[in-house]
Amino acid sequence: MDDVRKSGGMPWRLIGWGGAIALLAVPLVAMQFSDEVVWTAGDFLFAATMFGIVGCTFEVAVRMSGNIAYRAGAALGLLAGLLLVWVNGAVGFLGDEGNPWNLLFALVLLVAIIGSAIGQYRAAGMACAMAAAAAVQVGIGVVALAARLGSAGPAGLYEAVLGTSLFAALWLLSAALFLKAARDAAGA
Repeated sequence: MDDVRKSGGMPWRLIGWGGAIALLAVPLVAMQFSDEVVWTAGDFLFAATMFGIVGCTFEVAVRMSGNIAYRAGAALGLLAGLLLVWVNGAVGFLGDEGNPWNLLFALVLLVAIIGSAIGQYRAAGMACAMAAAAAVQVGIGVVALAARLGSAGPAGLYEAVLGTSLFAALWLLSAALFLKAARDAAGA
């Protein structure tokens, strides 16, 4: 009830955690209707763990700042990190999920996490960390394209250019939101 009063009538925590449970239920239901959807207990555990990490981290971010730009920047950064891990685990960013070069993308997450800690989770430091994550994402994409680390032919170009661009955009949008939060704090 406190959550509803504090959020102006919107039960955000219920929506967020309920959404995570609903997302976990999708493959469970899909498995009942299709032989093509096959999730193991390990898949469900992995997904639940990822959703739990992202959800708990976002809960901390919400408590750190009431600024909507800060919260949105945190949500986008967490979404980018979640999707990067998910894509690599499910189908692979470069080639398929078995391509060892996909492990390079762990550097993007490390830069985002370590950069955030160095910036003490303040908006300006978070903006720098997210921008650095975008730069590393693009750098890995350029190296992968030049060294042909992904799929052969047009598929490799598609993976490196489109995938890198999409993720870099998420990281940069997160950085822009954190920068706005930093400017809001400086102007207050």
